[in-house]
Formats: sequence, structure tokens, C-alpha cells
Amino acid sequence: MGSKIGEKCGIFGSFGKGFEAARLVHPGLWALQHRGQESSGISSSDGKKIYLHKGMGLVSHVFGEEDLRKLKGHLAVGHNRYSTSGDSVISHAQPILEKVSGGKFIALVHNGNLPSMKKLEEFLKSKVISIKDLNDSEMIAKAIAVLMNEDLSLEEAIKKVYPLLTGVFCLLVMDEKKLIAVRDSFGIRPLCLGKLNGGFIVASETCALDIVGAKFLREVKPGEMVVIDDVGLQSIQIEKGKQKLDVFEYVYFARPDSIILGKSVDLVRQNLGKELAKENLIKADIVIPIPDSAIPAAIGFSRQSNIPFEMGLIKNRYIHRTFISPEQHTRHRIVQLKLNPMKHIIAGKRVIVIDDSIVRGTTSKQIMKMLKDAGAKEIHLLVSSPPIKFPDFYGIDTPDQNELIAAVKNIKEIEKELGVDSLHYLSYGGLIRAIGLPESLLCTALFNGNYPVDIGERSKEITYEKNSGINI
Repeated sequence: MGSKIGEKCGIFGSFGKGFEAARLVHPGLWALQHRGQESSGISSSDGKKIYLHKGMGLVSHVFGEEDLRKLKGHLAVGHNRYSTSGDSVISHAQPILEKVSGGKFIALVHNGNLPSMKKLEEFLKSKVISIKDLNDSEMIAKAIAVLMNEDLSLEEAIKKVYPLLTGVFCLLVMDEKKLIAVRDSFGIRPLCLGKLNGGFIVASETCALDIVGAKFLREVKPGEMVVIDDVGLQSIQIEKGKQKLDVFEYVYFARPDSIILGKSVDLVRQNLGKELAKENLIKADIVIPIPDSAIPAAIGFSRQSNIPFEMGLIKNRYIHRTFISPEQHTRHRIVQLKLNPMKHIIAGKRVIVIDDSIVRGTTSKQIMKMLKDAGAKEIHLLVSSPPIKFPDFYGIDTPDQNELIAAVKNIKEIEKELGVDSLHYLSYGGLIRAIGLPESLLCTALFNGNYPVDIGERSKEITYEKNSGINI
């Protein structure tokens, strides 16, 4: 993916009598590591007290056996963070702990982003609470805590704060005795429920249910609040929901072994590749993916076109965003740290390269040069999604609109910039066909600027009349 879009966050919660809940959340966060690699944290409760451990880095860096031993209790929530609001510092790592009346606490984890925080800020100011240096997630936790200090229960406080949240959110909130899951009324980010040995699991994706052996029950509905306590599971529809799942979950974000809205992410990606092959008949010797996210699309393309699939680029799986800056002479080779071309596969060949998306185009440019240097005779870059022309305000770290290559350049200009013989994007119709769900259930804002959730004051950051020659 050309200059990767930053992922959102991953959240995971567990509740069950007899559970060592933190030890279920821990592998759950491993399974959701792709959704955030910046910080990780777990809060747990034994019914009397809330415990917390969080730190910067990957799940494997943050938790040792000692840390898990201290996270006692049958109830826990966890979070992997990729910063969308607030800086990448430990003070913004989650779970967020807030003190409430009676010496009690609540812990909150959030996946999503509030493009407009006006309502929330006004509410907190009216309660004489400083919002200095707080990000959106911290403001949500503060608002819930304020209302609980006015003697509202956790559920009532969440219900009252809900209308102040202008944006996208999957929240897990716990006190000493209960776990609550909440989803915004458009359901833009995924959130699912599972059952395990009489207890319950809530997770961003079904792949995280699989890893702990939980049985998928259903997705948390848009606009729904699910309360899990000793009595069981209770559902409250806070606001009428209108499903608008972010289409990018299928294109790139979700793990291929997850199922969202009844669709296998892996099969959707293979279908994206098949549609791409139907739309573009190109004579070539091999099809190679940019690993890992474009592999299923490349398999689909290869099957449809009968052009052999090869792993022409090998990925180093141990490079994460946390790597240390390299010595200056090798700085420009950073992409080579992550990907290395297989010269014996590429040399002298007409190569079709499949990628899932192009953002700024900087990484794509480096990869294409690498393939040229490895002796590719022709390079045809095919993208298994339409051109990204609009930024995301819903919890994905996309650059400003004028940094999106497809918003400012037409196809010919991008071909030249990337140094490829041809460039082809999947059509918008092909995208919808491949997913196999009604367009009305999906949020396609990155491609067409149709933002289902009001982006408020951020709307002045975008233009609809960018003069690019790309139609979707």
C-alpha cells in the first residue's frame, strides 16, 4: 500500500465467572496487533478493585508474566493504540482510568475518532473541567465520570454522554462489576460479541474471538449498548442504528481471517482481485502481490486471468513502526528493510503488481524502482480499490487531502510519478460487486467524500473539485 494509512485501534473485553480475564484479553490483543502498534494496555477487576498495566510498543513488549499476574479478576478490557487524536505518548495510552464517587474507578477503551469535539468540550466546560491536553477518548471518559459523580449509574451516564459524541466510536467501559460495549449509530468500525464457557467476549474482529476459543454470537448493533454483568447480557438500543461499515475494513484493515457483516474478509479480497482482472485484460508473465495485505487480491486476479501468481517480494515480518532510525547512508533503503525482491522471479518478466490501495504514493514509487532494478521488463500496477481522494476523519490516520496522490494527479501523472508502464484502479462498481453487500450498508468516504457521520468543522479541510482526471 503506497505510504501506508495508519490503522485504527483494537479493543477486546472479557467477562466471566472464574475467568482470569486479563489472560484472555492478552492473546486477544495479539490477534488485533495489526490495528495498532503504538501502545497497549489492559485493565482488570476482581469485583472490588480495578488494576491497570499499559506501555508503549507491541503487546509482546508491554506485557510479561509479572504484569499479567497483577491484573487480577474475572473482568477486563484491553486496547492496542494507533494514534489518531493526541500524540504518540504514554499519557495517551489506553485503557483510560477515571476516578468516580466512593473511591471507585472506571476504565475505558476507544476505537474510532470524533472529528468534532465541540459538544463534548462544551459539556465538560459547563462542568468546570479542564480539557487542556485531552484527546477525544479522554474527554469521553471524563464526561462519563462527571455524570457518575452526580449519582448516575454507569449505564445511565453512558446513555447521557452518547448524544455528545459526534463521530465514530466502539467503546468498552468497565467499572468494578460490569462491562459495557457501545457502538456509534453508523457502526463504521467493527465490533463483535462472543460466548466462552458461560462468559462473554467483546472484540474489534472475529479473528480475536477465534484465538481464545470463543463462539461468535453476533455483531454489536449500530447505536446499541450491551451491558454484561453477573446477571448476564442485556441489550439497550440507545439510538436508531443505520449500518455504514467502513469499506476499508474489507480492502485493507481487517485481518483476512475475520468475518464482518457475514462476509469473509479473505474472500472479499479475492473477489476484488477477480473484478480487477475482469476490468483489465493485460498481457503479462506473472502476478505478484505487495505483501501481506494484497495477497488475497493477487490470488483472485491470478485465478481469473490465468496469469501465474508468484511471491516476487518477500516481507520481513519483524519490522514494525517501532524500529529505530537507520544510519543515514541506508535511510533511503528503509523500504528494502521491509520488502526484498526475488530477482530470479522478476528479471526479464512483464510483471503485474497488485496493491490494495495507494495513499501518498511514496512507498509505491520506491517499490516500483526496486522491481525495475531487479530486472522487470514491464511493470503494470493494479490497485484492488478505487482511487483514495478524500481523507478519513473516523479513526484512520490519513494525510491531508492535498497529500493524497489521486486527489491531485491524474492517471498519466501518477504513472509517471511511480515509474510504471501502466496503472489501473478497480472501479467503484467493481468494489461494491466484490463485497457483495448493498452499497447503502457501507461507508465509502475515502473514495467519494460521502461522510455519513457529520465531520463538523473539519469539512473546511476538503474540496470536492480537485481537478484529477480519475473518475470512480
